[in-house]
Amino acid sequence: MPFNPELCRNESEVESKLIVQYLLPQLGYTPDTWHQEVALGSIRLDFLAFAAQVIPFVLDANSPLSVVMEAKNPKQNLNNHIPRLRHYLTSLNVRYGLLTNGKEIRIYQNLQTDIQLIFQCSGKEVETKLENIKGLIGRDSLKEGQLIAKPEVQIENNLNLETNRQHSMKTIAIYHNKGGVGKTTVAVNLAAALRKKGRSVLLVDIDSQANTTFATGLIKFQFEEDDNLRERNIYHLLESGDFNFIPEVVRTSDYFNNPEIDVIPSHITLIEYQDKLNKILASRSRLVTKLKRVENNYDIVIIDTPPSRDLYAEVALIATDYLIIPSDLKPFANQGLPTVKNFVNQINESREIMGKPPITIMGVLASKISTNTKFLQYNFPKQREVISERYQLPLMEAVIYDRTALSECMNQTLPVGDLEYPDPKSIIKFAELKNSAQISAEEFNVLADEVIRKMGVY
Repeated sequence: MPFNPELCRNESEVESKLIVQYLLPQLGYTPDTWHQEVALGSIRLDFLAFAAQVIPFVLDANSPLSVVMEAKNPKQNLNNHIPRLRHYLTSLNVRYGLLTNGKEIRIYQNLQTDIQLIFQCSGKEVETKLENIKGLIGRDSLKEGQLIAKPEVQIENNLNLETNRQHSMKTIAIYHNKGGVGKTTVAVNLAAALRKKGRSVLLVDIDSQANTTFATGLIKFQFEEDDNLRERNIYHLLESGDFNFIPEVVRTSDYFNNPEIDVIPSHITLIEYQDKLNKILASRSRLVTKLKRVENNYDIVIIDTPPSRDLYAEVALIATDYLIIPSDLKPFANQGLPTVKNFVNQINESREIMGKPPITIMGVLASKISTNTKFLQYNFPKQREVISERYQLPLMEAVIYDRTALSECMNQTLPVGDLEYPDPKSIIKFAELKNSAQISAEEFNVLADEVIRKMGVY
């Protein structure tokens, strides 16, 4: 029976009418060789097809004899789903992935650290192009596949990641001079996702609001006299070049992630010391010199910055290699982008004097984005275009959507007697406890993959 793309009006119909009823049988897959809604760790696949019969309770995508198939709503732009497919293929070591919204069919090949489009046709052309599709991902073609050679251990062992790369610590600042754009959410959960992928991570909180410090579980006290951060925080790194080095100030996050993360905490009193530090020119470069002393201890440093152009923002940008600019892409946030660019240009002048290269702007990261279908169909693509066309800034592929789980994971509490203590969790850890958080966790995994790829920290 020929396939008619006009009959696919939603994602469910793309799955049933294109993939289940047409593509899978035409490509030679029988009901015992493909599986729908497959869960592999935190990854959730629409379809996973195998060249040979696989027992459901031992499903393992880590094979050249499997292909991932992802179905999307016909109204959705497939370009928005490339980062997630890349994450699936490279994480699971699957050679091919099919991405379709019924109107368009694409096949991507895994190149170990990235994916490449190798086939594309419209839904109306699928019958005439069927032999091409069979030649790539048909069941008989997959039987001839070879395992992709990866220089790293497999995903299930990624906490013991070993590579032959030369160690080179990279630093990322998360900055926007507009507040409320999800800056801390991005900083802590990106750190958590990178740590889960086996990277050693140092998270630096240099914002007097101390939101990152709170989010990583370091503020467990209820009373001021129990405050154990006042005498050992980011200020003490900056006040002198002769003492208070990172190993003396660093804390380990508290039941926040698995594995936990090293954190340089902030404190509400940070704002009081700004005038004092402002009078000391060397304070601006002390984070650079102290990070240099631990460059063999960490793969990645993430700095959460204040939403301002103050001394602490200067310190962060002087120390960083890369910049991620979280933004909800709304007018006020966009109007702040020229100010961010000007600030970066000024910092780059200081960096040049210090012999440091200019900051690499990794991109504007769309964050706190509404999941409303009409918004995503009509407004969101236009908002993304504005970033590159009007503001001449790169745009990151990953998108962080505004989901309830992201606030829930930060608002967890631990009852102790008559008191309740904050017990925040990363979205990565929270997803292990609550299924509804897995979509958000996957978005941060996709972001982490993009960051790793752009920095070359494999």
